[in-house]
Amino acid sequence: MISDATFSEQLKRAREAKGFLAALDQSGGSTPKALRLYGIEETEYELGKESMYGVIHAMRTRIITSPGFNGERILGAILFENTMDKDIEGIPTPTFLWEKKNVIPFLKCDKGLAAEEDGCQVMKPMPDLDELLKRAKAKGVFGTKMRSNVNSANAAGIKKVVEQQFEVGKQIIGHGLVPIIEPEVNISSSDKVEIEAILKKEILVQLDALSEDQNVMLKLSLPSINNFYKELIAHKRCVRLVALSGGYSRDNANAILKKQEGMIASFSRALTEGQKHQMSDDEYNKLLDVSIANIYEASI
Repeated sequence: MISDATFSEQLKRAREAKGFLAALDQSGGSTPKALRLYGIEETEYELGKESMYGVIHAMRTRIITSPGFNGERILGAILFENTMDKDIEGIPTPTFLWEKKNVIPFLKCDKGLAAEEDGCQVMKPMPDLDELLKRAKAKGVFGTKMRSNVNSANAAGIKKVVEQQFEVGKQIIGHGLVPIIEPEVNISSSDKVEIEAILKKEILVQLDALSEDQNVMLKLSLPSINNFYKELIAHKRCVRLVALSGGYSRDNANAILKKQEGMIASFSRALTEGQKHQMSDDEYNKLLDVSIANIYEASI
C-alpha cells in the first residue's frame, strides 16, 4: 500500500503535471481485437483462458518497458485487473509503473455494460467491488476507471448513467482511491451535440453535490463544440478531465484534442495504432515513441 505522502504526490501530479493517460485496460471481451491489431491471431491462444491473458500481458509489458514510456510524458496508465495482478520484471505492475516509470497506476473496475435502455447502457452490477478495491489499494493503485455508454439524447437514460457513475464513485472514494467517471458518448450518434448538453448538466449536478474531500476525474468523448466542457474542467471537485479517442484515428483524435483547453488524452487504440508483434524492438520503440510524442503534444 502506498503512503499518504505518495498518494498526495500522485494527486498533485494528476492535477497539475503535463502529460496524458495510457489506457491499457482491454478486458476479456476486447482483448482478441487488440491482439489481432497487434498481429496475433486467435489461433495462437485459448480465448478467455490464461494463455490469452499471458499474451496480452506480454503486449502491455512491451509498451510499459519501452524507453519512451515514462513519466516525462505519461501521467498514468489504466490497467485491467489481470494486469494489476501480474508482475513486470519480477515487480508487481502498479509498483513497477510508479517506482520505475513515475507513472500513476489506475485500475479498470467495471464488469461491462448492461443491455441498452433509454438509449444508454449503465454498468453491470459489481457485487465484488469492495474486495477488488481493497486489493487495488493494497497493491499501490491510485485510482479507478469505469465506463458507461450513451447512444442517444434521452434525458432519463443519461441521468441514470451519471447517477450510477457517481454513486459507485463515492464507494471508490471510500476506499481511498480516485475514481475516473467515464460516461462515453457514441461519436456516431446523430444527436451527439444534444447528448453532450444533457450530460454536462447532469455531471455538474453531481459534482456540486460532492463534499470537499470527494474528488473525481472525468473521462469524456471528445466534444462536438470546442471547449464545451470548460465548466467541468474548472470545477473544484474535478481533479482532471481526460478524453477518450472513441473510435477516431490517432491523427483525428489529436487534432480535435488540440482545440480543447485543459483536456488531456486517455487513449487506448490511438496509442497502439500500427504496432505489431512481429516488429523488431528498435522498430517498435521508435513507433511507440512517435505515438507518445504526438498524443503528448495534443495534450499540452
